[in-house]
Amino acid sequence: MSDFAEVFRHLSAAQKPPKGASLYTVFVNRPAGRFLAALAYRVGATPNQLTVLGALFTFPALAAVALLPPGPGMAACVGAALVVGFALDSADGQLARGQRSGSPSGEWLDHVLDCVKIVTLHLVVLVSFYRFFTLPGPVFLLAPMVFQLAAVVIFFGGILTEKLKWRTPGAAPAGAPTGLRSVLLLPVDYGLTCVSFLLLGSQQVFLVVYCALLAAHVLFMGAFLVKWFRELR
Repeated sequence: MSDFAEVFRHLSAAQKPPKGASLYTVFVNRPAGRFLAALAYRVGATPNQLTVLGALFTFPALAAVALLPPGPGMAACVGAALVVGFALDSADGQLARGQRSGSPSGEWLDHVLDCVKIVTLHLVVLVSFYRFFTLPGPVFLLAPMVFQLAAVVIFFGGILTEKLKWRTPGAAPAGAPTGLRSVLLLPVDYGLTCVSFLLLGSQQVFLVVYCALLAAHVLFMGAFLVKWFRELR
């Protein structure tokens, strides 16, 4: 146990600062990922193996959303699997920094799977809405499509902005993290979207929460695009 604690402290010291992160990322996902990374460090696993393991939790859970009628038991399993998959997505980067074993191929694999995960998540919600939900009207079938658009734009735009900042002299640096910023970013944290699937067993509750998260993503997408464009100018 003392060896594990030492590895955990070593990984904690090697991590990136919490700038631009929501409360869920800072207080839930990264600590959970650090615990999983410490376990992986002890058994000699690689960051890429953690990335693939995270996909093995995430994609079967997403398939279940499209294939199975929603219910309390199914929702609990799907939500838990998505939360663990997201924690493993944090663990692979933390392990890479702790081992100093990061590589372009590993980063590429991580980002590609993240993109596929975001797209697939909202596709399966669309299928579930069509197959199993009693929606107030057919217009609600547009919700997963718009949510997918906003989530992909935020994901791609954020990564592209960070990459271009290295090539743009005088680009505005990221602001220091604040408690208010961490709270405001909570609705657009992928982790909170994962947690919302725990409510999938209740159609009305899940629909309300999903549409609320959709509205937050659309608002933040517009704000982020303006912010990123001004920073790069």
